[in-house]
Amino acid sequence: MDATTPKFSKKQDLFFQDARTLFHASAPGRLDVMGGIADYSGSLVLQMPIGERTHVWLALREDRQVRVHSESASAAGLNGEVWVNLNEFQSRGTVDYAKARRRLSQPPENGWAAYAVGCFLVLEKEKGIPVPGADLWIHSTVPIGKGVSSSAAIEVAVMAALARAANVKLGPVELPTLAQKVENQVVGAPCGLMDQLTAYLGRENRLLPILCQPDQVSPPCPVPYFVRFVGIDSGVSHAVSGASYREVRTAAFMGYTIAALLEGASKKDLSEAQKKGNRTHLPYKGYLANIPPSVFATRYQSHIPDEIRGDAFLAAYGGIIDPVTSIDPATVYRPRICAAHPVYEHSRVRLFFHLLKSLHSGGTGPRFHQDALNDMGELMYQSHASYSACGLGNESTDEIVEWVRRAGPAAGVHGAKITGGGSGGTVCVLCSGVRGLQTAKRIAREFASRHGRAISFFETSSPGARTWGVRRIP
Repeated sequence: MDATTPKFSKKQDLFFQDARTLFHASAPGRLDVMGGIADYSGSLVLQMPIGERTHVWLALREDRQVRVHSESASAAGLNGEVWVNLNEFQSRGTVDYAKARRRLSQPPENGWAAYAVGCFLVLEKEKGIPVPGADLWIHSTVPIGKGVSSSAAIEVAVMAALARAANVKLGPVELPTLAQKVENQVVGAPCGLMDQLTAYLGRENRLLPILCQPDQVSPPCPVPYFVRFVGIDSGVSHAVSGASYREVRTAAFMGYTIAALLEGASKKDLSEAQKKGNRTHLPYKGYLANIPPSVFATRYQSHIPDEIRGDAFLAAYGGIIDPVTSIDPATVYRPRICAAHPVYEHSRVRLFFHLLKSLHSGGTGPRFHQDALNDMGELMYQSHASYSACGLGNESTDEIVEWVRRAGPAAGVHGAKITGGGSGGTVCVLCSGVRGLQTAKRIAREFASRHGRAISFFETSSPGARTWGVRRIP
């Protein structure tokens, strides 16, 4: 237990008054430094856990009732305490995800509880074991709608506490994978796995490299002492479940379908890959990120439509291999630009990671460090521009990025980009030295003042849930 752990309140004493044993878990939010929405296309991503955390206290019940209380939900004017019976979500003797998704979204003020209750449903269905009910108390400093993955922090913390309480052993990748399934199947948000992996496996002041094919995690990379990654909140809400993110993801998979067909794959091959979840036999192992940028530009780009309606695509090319989205016949998609993003982003992230590791080399001198930081910053600017081209930009995040660009390396800030799923949320800024941190804070203050918004500033880091551990009380 560390200094950031909140004290047990009198309200919690009353909430758990009959409980003999409590299980306490905690998970951080994250900054998407590079990679972002290319995760579902197999890109390398670089993620850093932030200092803001979600804490969960859990006590098992003897019945199948789940009572979950959230201080953040109460503060947001939502129903702060939700009761559900796990038996409500059964169909033919097993958990019915579709029924859970419908039930937990109504009324809307109860929707936040799906992230917690979903852990019980996923653990029961995927592990094939009956899961008891529980009382849960959630305390979080990870702000909602800021693009720093408050949802993954809840899912991972609850899943960690529940697995320990129910004596279910989960592997280091298995637990975040189950947490992701909560978001995909119960909440209905088509997110990738990077957020949950970071919330669980992240290390303080280190970037977690994840090759999302689907979940190849490398050892966390230390951030040099003179480098800081900080987040400036735009004050505009972000939601991964929003239509824009879903449409961009779907369009990227449409682009892959066309590339795969050009390489000789059949519509039947793609349909079977979607049903069975096995891509290894497909061209480029089923991932856009594995297509070299030069090959994409010369071989596929001209064949992928700039715009196409869903029904026209289905008639011409068939479906997509994405397991969590589907093509809406009436929606107009932009597959060319959305497929291009992960192709080029993967190359950007790899170069960014190489430059970061080069900063640890001794004897290179300040000029080398400055050049490397400037190159890393330019890659962040390119990534941000690519987000915007896909339709995930936002005037406020664009403004913050431009302010960082104008301040520039002379002020200790080298680059910036929108985090996570875009369309609002937070901007990640690459800073060097004390001057860079001061500049980023000044930009945050001036932006907040100009727009009259209360915004968050993310400048610290903390360990993932696995390192933090699950505490049994007493």
